Amino acid sequence: RNNGYAISTPTNDQYAGDGIVSRAPGYGMAGIRVDGNDLFAVHAAVREARNYALETSSPVMIEAMTYRQGHHSTSDDSSRYRDGEEVRLATDVSDPIVRLDRFLERYGWMNETDVASVEDEERLAVLKAMEGAESRPDPSLSTMFEDVYWEKPPHLVRQEAGLRDHLRRHGVSFQ
Repeated sequence: RNNGYAISTPTNDQYAGDGIVSRAPGYGMAGIRVDGNDLFAVHAAVREARNYALETSSPVMIEAMTYRQGHHSTSDDSSRYRDGEEVRLATDVSDPIVRLDRFLERYGWMNETDVASVEDEERLAVLKAMEGAESRPDPSLSTMFEDVYWEKPPHLVRQEAGLRDHLRRHGVSFQ
């Protein structure tokens, strides 16, 4: 995903060129650039990349061009390096959900009432899923160090031991 910014730096200041897909051949792979705000274009690009990868046993870089409407992180204030009008214009023109809603409405497949109903239904489903996840017991501390390597390498064994020692010294109980 290329959202136009490398954290707070516009990508045109971060590296030469207007994107990264042109670098794919340098890594021995094919590349596709796609409008990342267009659901149908992304679907088609991923389908073609998948077909190519299966036929050639080769990777494909997909650069999905989009726009980051919000801040990069909770510690970021993007209003320091981009104008609010820029964000509003990009949101009005590019927002993938708005674009899909407009498409569905244009063909009479959904209207504003239908969209509101789906949004309400999905909001409730997310809340229910969050409640279910939060009611589950915490995972074991060891899961932080598992499922990355077939055999845990020495540096992870040391990190896990160091974390457990730290927790023990500070009286923190975590499974």
